[in-house]
Amino acid sequence: MADRQRSILLVAACALIDADGRILLAQRPEGKNLAGLWEFPGGKVEPGETPEECLIRELQEELGISTKIPCLAPLTFASHSYETFHLLMPLYVCRRFEGVAQGREGQALKWVRPRDLRDYPMPPADEPLIPFLQDLL
Repeated sequence: MADRQRSILLVAACALIDADGRILLAQRPEGKNLAGLWEFPGGKVEPGETPEECLIRELQEELGISTKIPCLAPLTFASHSYETFHLLMPLYVCRRFEGVAQGREGQALKWVRPRDLRDYPMPPADEPLIPFLQDLL
């Protein structure tokens, strides 16, 4: 019954893909939950916001890059139970964006080849997304 009391957290994530077919990973900074792990950029979907609107906002805030809804293509999603909440995370692919990605919140960034994604420790919810990106690219 404890599982039924767990809240669902909706988080949108984006696999940004550059012209060389590499995917951007961001390292969670010190002081945050799961600090040091690498993840796909994104964030919590706010009330009244769509996952696409969330990604446009988060990519601008966190990385200083701009994109538009038609440039965000849904690929798959993660559904993962953590101890205190259940995470539902749609993953979008974005190949068209403006600007140069910079870690505006103290996070390290790394452009990674799809075959090398498993070399970067990730949160449990992100790991199952890797094969979808490897198949895509």
